Amino acid sequence: MSWNPALDPHCPTGDEVDAIDTVIIPRARDLGALEVRRALPAPRRQMVGPFIFFDQMGPAEFLPSRGLDVRPHPHIGLATISYLYRGRMHHRDSLGTDQWIEPGAVNWMVAGAGITHSERTDDATQTDPMPFFGIQTWVALPKDHEDRPAAFIHAGRDALPELEAEGKTVRLILGSAYGERAPVETPSEMFYADAVLAPGAALPLPDEHEDRGIYVVEGAIRVAGQRFEAGQMMVFRPGDRLSVQAEAEGARLMLLGGATLEGPRHIWWNFVASSKERIEEAKEAWRREDWAHGRFSLPPGDDAEFIPLPDR
Repeated sequence: MSWNPALDPHCPTGDEVDAIDTVIIPRARDLGALEVRRALPAPRRQMVGPFIFFDQMGPAEFLPSRGLDVRPHPHIGLATISYLYRGRMHHRDSLGTDQWIEPGAVNWMVAGAGITHSERTDDATQTDPMPFFGIQTWVALPKDHEDRPAAFIHAGRDALPELEAEGKTVRLILGSAYGERAPVETPSEMFYADAVLAPGAALPLPDEHEDRGIYVVEGAIRVAGQRFEAGQMMVFRPGDRLSVQAEAEGARLMLLGGATLEGPRHIWWNFVASSKERIEEAKEAWRREDWAHGRFSLPPGDDAEFIPLPDR
């Protein structure tokens, strides 16, 4: 039996059936030039499938030399994907990766036993204000992948499957859905997709996955007679066949989910692990700051500073 943090053992029937298991209202946090809305982890829901962290970044407009400036910091036990709608972001990591993240592309960073990276909008050629809008997610790794070597994979926008019909366009970012499979290999079964719906267009949810959720990025949708607007996440009951319909203003959605993991995960700062001991070991390794011989090293070309271990 796989582990689902919000699956009631009582199986409703008849009038008790409710298509929506959980509704999540993200918590907003102002980071100065950027507002972030965090949907996962939430008080009633730690994960949707393997997705354990979900942040909406922006929308914002960065002035030249005053944009995103996230210094090098560590991760363990997870994979990250930053998916942009507008703007661009400079990724550097301890593997030596130096990659600009741009709209529609996949940049899949697997931390495994440990990786360090930075995220900046440090384009010296930028002279005009730059719009910035995107979603950053973390995927918790299965236990047999927690100690794997770190990796980084880039797939351009044109490499992703795109389905278009009847007023809707779906770009598959990760995993499998609607008979298609994205090019990046993932450590567990999942799906993650960017969907744009014209006014009135209907979209069925993939029904082959155990756990499924939708985040409304823009516009509004109707599900089971209820209206949901931008900034809301809905998590659905396993096995239910259902579809969503865009309201008069149309909608842009992120679809996510997949197989639930074999147990819960501990999350502290940028670390995700199946045990508290793994997190304590990572904390101590970062605290030592032994970049030459320790567990973590700093990104080449961006090693003049780093984020210290928090006190909490």
